[in-house]
Amino acid sequence: MQTEPDTRQSEPGRIFREAWITGVRRHYPGDPKPGYVASWDDTPEWERQAAGAVYRQVADFVEVSAGATAKLTREQKGRFVALCWIAQIHKHIAEPKPSYIADWDALPDWQQQTDADIFEEIERRA
Repeated sequence: MQTEPDTRQSEPGRIFREAWITGVRRHYPGDPKPGYVASWDDTPEWERQAAGAVYRQVADFVEVSAGATAKLTREQKGRFVALCWIAQIHKHIAEPKPSYIADWDALPDWQQQTDADIFEEIERRA
């Protein structure tokens, strides 16, 4: 028996992934690694799950804040996305590389800007 994909989970993940790719293309210096801009269909399952989870965390944060997240700085927005992503890395990868769980201050500028872009895209949709 074939089951339909869970669009409730995949659609938020796709939106997150598309925002990530757009941000990488906008902010990454030079040519990004192919994995950074891989399509949804070429994204590993754990990463799809993580993308959907972080999307929902940001959307819930916007909702419970009654839109007051609009008053946050871009850095605050990006930090929230980065922290939620780190939790997902720990959930899905037993022994992640240090660069996968780097704190905000250790992230390159392109990644910080991309994380802020992701928050703002989700915020627009929430």
